[in-house]
Amino acid sequence: MSGTFESFGRIRRHKRRGVDPNSAMEALRVGRCEPAGLLAFGNGRSYGDSCHNDAGSLIAMQRGAQIHAFDPTTGIVDADAGVTLAELIEYAAPYGFFAPVTPGTRFVTLGGAVANDVHGKNHHKRGTFGCHVESFELLRSDGKTHHCTVTQNPHLYAATIGGMGLTGVILRLRLKLTKVSSLDIEQRVTPFANLSEYFDLAEAADEENEFAVAWVDQLATGRFEGRGVLMTGNHADNGNFSAKRSRLPLRVPFDLPFSALNRTTLGLFNSAYFNVNKRKTAPHLTNYQSFFYPLDSIEHWNRLYGPAGLYQHQCIIPSDAARSVIPAMLAASRDAGHASFLTVLKRFGHVRSPGLMSFPQPGYTLTMDFPNQGEATLRLLDRLDRMTVDAGGRINPYKDQRMSPAAFEAGFPEWRQLERLRDPAFVSDFWRRTALALGADAAAPMAQYARGHA
Repeated sequence: MSGTFESFGRIRRHKRRGVDPNSAMEALRVGRCEPAGLLAFGNGRSYGDSCHNDAGSLIAMQRGAQIHAFDPTTGIVDADAGVTLAELIEYAAPYGFFAPVTPGTRFVTLGGAVANDVHGKNHHKRGTFGCHVESFELLRSDGKTHHCTVTQNPHLYAATIGGMGLTGVILRLRLKLTKVSSLDIEQRVTPFANLSEYFDLAEAADEENEFAVAWVDQLATGRFEGRGVLMTGNHADNGNFSAKRSRLPLRVPFDLPFSALNRTTLGLFNSAYFNVNKRKTAPHLTNYQSFFYPLDSIEHWNRLYGPAGLYQHQCIIPSDAARSVIPAMLAASRDAGHASFLTVLKRFGHVRSPGLMSFPQPGYTLTMDFPNQGEATLRLLDRLDRMTVDAGGRINPYKDQRMSPAAFEAGFPEWRQLERLRDPAFVSDFWRRTALALGADAAAPMAQYARGHA
């Protein structure tokens, strides 16, 4: 079977070879592996090439996936890895439960959420998705299904959470959900005039609220530079557990021949978005879909970036450097002539993930999306990488399409441990161009990186 199996960034678009999950599992159990390797593929919400294996095959994990059991006394659900977060929310809502951690789209699979150890607006309270994974069944090319927990096969457990699908196939998992008083969110919007004002607000906002995230006007200059809105929220007390999915009111029905997102259109959008939201300062009720997944209401919204696709750059900057580095990164993107549709700023807390390669660490994470303008965009992204590494931060590998091996190693020196635990039958395009390009005897990463980008 073949298909596009696109990543959300749509940078490299071509048909890829897929295999039915039942056929793949049967082959793995008898030790009959593909020469060019396998990789599980969820729902294609990764932005880069960590979900691709162009030389080999992708296992289409959504086929036949189902929820097997749920215990409303403990909140533990037993589900196949191909179940989506949207399906899980609809299933658990009538019992008064919600996902403990959710990324900005509900259309990810549970296996993908584990493999990318996703985070959300409540990292400061709940950590990453992996913090709530009780156990999972991992099928490897040795033909065995390994039951993995913190105490049973602990090394495989840690390597798989945030391991980008490289340790084998997650067949099913047990996840502890969170009991909530409502799916609705009581939200407060606080405008800020500049980033210094945001940083003054951020820590207190995290302490007082379950959820917090900021939108920043990346294009604003002069007296408006660094303006944005801080959105905080907590589950309401109104007992509303209706999780019925709203019909998608908007849709980008076809591929645009050009990017609709440029400095002019985004400048107008940013001004309108800031001015509308700065008037919503009184606490107000909003449904969970609008609060957590605003862009899920626009089907195929990534087509707005045009046929060349988009690059997303997400980094983490340590707290002591964030006040100077993050404004400089916004300025660098403007100087390069690039406009970011989504510029999101969040504070990561100190809840430690059980995953070996989890992206979050204490500090501030900045996310920007750029239409692909070829070499100009790649030069900008390299510059943002240098600023991140120089500040002692790291770039999110789960959203990357092009970072250098040295930049990857500078942020994730643990990659060798993952390589030792990687299933030899599983590989991705990301791993080939970063970790495998480094080799086992790679030199000191920071020195290499500095020399290569002097």
